[in-house]
Amino acid sequence: MITITLHYFASLREQIGRSQETLTLADSITVLDVWQYVHQTPLPDNTLIAVNMEYVERMHYICDGDEVAFFPPVTGG
Repeated sequence: MITITLHYFASLREQIGRSQETLTLADSITVLDVWQYVHQTPLPDNTLIAVNMEYVERMHYICDGDEVAFFPPVTGG
């Protein structure tokens, strides 16, 4: 079993209705799989993902105790 903490920022936090949650899983899975497991929707395009404060790709595997943060794409000028 692994336990991770998910953090949501800016418009993702507003859409989801919370800034963080804790999740316990049977096995290590990818960040993309975590998103789809929790939200049952595709991960929005251009979403930035950080694991333990380092940017990662969608296929990055998470480990017990990891903190995963999702940041919406930044627009504007």
